[in-house]
Amino acid sequence: MVTTGGTSLKDDIMRLYQPVHLLVGTPGRILDLAKKGVCILKDCSMLVMDEADKLLSPEFQPSIEQLIQFLPGTRQILMFSATFPVTVKDFKDRYLRKPYVINLMDELTLKGITQYYAFVEERQKVHCLNTLFSKSIIFCNSVNRVELLAKKITELGYSCFYIHAKMLQDHRNRVFHDFRNGACRNLVCTDLFTRGIDIQAVNVVINFDFPKNSETYLHRVGRSGRFGHLGLAVNLITYEDRFNLYRIEQELGTEIKQIPPHIDQAIYCR
Repeated sequence: MVTTGGTSLKDDIMRLYQPVHLLVGTPGRILDLAKKGVCILKDCSMLVMDEADKLLSPEFQPSIEQLIQFLPGTRQILMFSATFPVTVKDFKDRYLRKPYVINLMDELTLKGITQYYAFVEERQKVHCLNTLFSKSIIFCNSVNRVELLAKKITELGYSCFYIHAKMLQDHRNRVFHDFRNGACRNLVCTDLFTRGIDIQAVNVVINFDFPKNSETYLHRVGRSGRFGHLGLAVNLITYEDRFNLYRIEQELGTEIKQIPPHIDQAIYCR
């Protein structure tokens, strides 16, 4: 059974009247069902945390810790994460007993992705997007900026969708489906889109707003090089972003070069 926020709670409650062996969902919705007494977790022997670094962000961690209280003391917790920030380590030390740690970070590199930065003033960013690629994902750091940028790109005459966390789930699903099927060339989004969604046709990521930390950067940019494809990441950097640029390069052990006058398509298209 799958359950997420933004969908019918009544339908979930009705489905839980039948035996459910595997429950996949968002922390807030599962916690809500557990508190209502319709989702009985006392015999649940395993908790799997996919994208654990995101689940242990301030937005979700309180719900995760409350959920654990509904599980038996003998439960097993499995955590999967592309990055290993302090929050994941602290949670592991607190809730996992003699855990096994399997590190596959050597496979989670930026290999195959050419990364560039362009120093621009804030007012120049939209102008830089006049040279758009065949299919790209463009990241902003807030819901408001996503909507404003998508509107501006459309006004410039380019096909564009947008997606963010404040949209209804059905609307987000429809936008994602249409973009995946090629209904438009560009998708403007928040970091909601970086987790667990793979679109093989996307080979260009544009950070319209540069991320604040290396975890977010890896999740955004790593998407363009998945499935063994070549990828291109273009970062629009303002004066205020310069220290974050250097820090992220150091933390990820990568090089983000200044963008050249011309970008050869061969570096991101086979």
